[in-house]
Amino acid sequence: MRGWLFNLGLALGVASSAYAYDPNDIVLRAHDTPRELQGIGITEKTGEGINLDLPFISDTGEQVTLSKYFGGHKPVLLSIVYYNCASLCNYHMNGVTEALKGVNWTPGREFELVAVSMDHREGPDLAGPKKANYVRAYGRPESAEGWHFLTGSEESIKQLADQVGFAFRWDEETKQYAHASAAILITPNGTISRYVHGIAPDAKTMRLALLEASEGKVGTLVDQFVMMCFKFDPKKSKYTLAAWNIMRVGVILMVILVAVIMIPLWIRERRHQGPA
Repeated sequence: MRGWLFNLGLALGVASSAYAYDPNDIVLRAHDTPRELQGIGITEKTGEGINLDLPFISDTGEQVTLSKYFGGHKPVLLSIVYYNCASLCNYHMNGVTEALKGVNWTPGREFELVAVSMDHREGPDLAGPKKANYVRAYGRPESAEGWHFLTGSEESIKQLADQVGFAFRWDEETKQYAHASAAILITPNGTISRYVHGIAPDAKTMRLALLEASEGKVGTLVDQFVMMCFKFDPKKSKYTLAAWNIMRVGVILMVILVAVIMIPLWIRERRHQGPA
């Protein structure tokens, strides 16, 4: 009797489990993207250009195009954020600001910093105070002319985001934008040079990225030699020493050193010999 009751109970338990668990009823499979991450991310488009004629509104309410911040010799550091963001945008801009404190170049002199809001409902009333906060946090008031916090139409924002590979979406459940973060370095003529991902870039990476984006138009000759010694590692989102490039720089420096020593000796020898 006990054995029969045990078997019946086991059968009922198995049946109940089979009814409760359906292997086909899976909310998220291993290869699926979580809902929170769907429709967001950054696709790097280095080497591609952006449309400098896209219209935006400056933090002072002026109608501008992106071309206002390009041209000449200065690279541009671009961040797509939104000014009412309660978390990631602040962390990203804080990280960029801290990194730039360790760089001896200043916005407005050696490069331009442009932030663009992904929220078409935001305007200069938010952009202006946000810019003032970051200039104050940066600690170099003379740099104010080099910080630009823009807002714009949904169309302009979408075009720019598509051109730099920045995918974002509005999340109705949280009433916030879902997005990633990266500092995008762009050359003076509007060509995408480098992406520095994350919220805490280091000063060396930021400086080398700016130097690379300047295409040799900013910085000293020493900076150009330093740039030759490093290569960007996309997995680490930072620059690492390049052994082959270091050897090339060493050979160049050796040739220069030999020339500096030998040319005066050659000139002196020619003088001692006199006219033939």
